[in-house]
Amino acid sequence: MPRIERYRFGEIIIDGKTYRTDVIVYPGKIDASWWRKKGHSLCLEDIKETLEEKPEVIIIGTGASGLMEVLEEVKKKTKDLGIELIIQPTDKACQEYNKISLKKKTAACLHLTC
Repeated sequence: MPRIERYRFGEIIIDGKTYRTDVIVYPGKIDASWWRKKGHSLCLEDIKETLEEKPEVIIIGTGASGLMEVLEEVKKKTKDLGIELIIQPTDKACQEYNKISLKKKTAACLHLTC
């Protein structure tokens, strides 16, 4: 299970590796090529692969200042699927991921800037 060691604006360290792009952290892998259709909005298509992993929890890191908006379609779909959705600025989302991922199958979609 990946562990987030540090986050700061534009950079995250996971299991000793530094990433400078937005990432999705899955239980067994990191997707460092994650890109959203609209930069500061998160739509359903942006997390299609994440939903296919069938996590119990999805944590959304909305950026350093929390500027990324999570669209209602994402909130509705995760609720319909019985997936707990946590939306927080990325620093808090990283802390939450490290706690929750020890107990539940968790994915974290983390926007590193804004």
